[in-house]
Amino acid sequence: MAGVSPSTASVHLHRLKTERLVKVFTQGKHRYYNLEGPNVASALEVLNVVAAGSHDKFVPNTSSRLLTARTCYDHIAGRLGVVLHSRFKAFGWLSTRKDENAYDVTLAGTKAFEALGIDLIAIRTLRRRFAYACLDWSERQPHIGGALGAALLKSALKRKWVVQDLDSRALHITRLGHREMLSRFGLHIEEIQGGSRRADS
Repeated sequence: MAGVSPSTASVHLHRLKTERLVKVFTQGKHRYYNLEGPNVASALEVLNVVAAGSHDKFVPNTSSRLLTARTCYDHIAGRLGVVLHSRFKAFGWLSTRKDENAYDVTLAGTKAFEALGIDLIAIRTLRRRFAYACLDWSERQPHIGGALGAALLKSALKRKWVVQDLDSRALHITRLGHREMLSRFGLHIEEIQGGSRRADS
């Protein structure tokens, strides 16, 4: 978007971080930068008015199917993963542990996830993180990663709420999936697909 090389962008981002204008979050081999806070955002908005530049809006060339629902390693990502994460937190099914990025499951969450056929006792014995906020690259908001996220995807596939494409990481949400997510989680098609696509059979 900026029309500069990765090395130039890296130098600029480092300078912005040094001046405390941005903050960085590292996840695996990726580094995600956010504005440091609302004061920086306000300053940028004022500068944008002064500059009065009309730039073309950035439009990602990623397939809409991947943006709607896909796998991230072995858990659900894309818009579907993000809205499920938000809904589970709103229901009080997830509690934040001392590590802000990690989750535990509340009593209400235990009942809800077990109702989906997820054996929480079994997945706690696995040699991997139980549950954490995995930053979604397209939504720039978290979805659920870890053993719980993997179990949730496995349950959704087994119940035929989603079907995985044979040639990509895209997940196709079935009509049954839409009905179940509406009745169980109150998720409407528009919330998952951004109102841009109709439900598929």
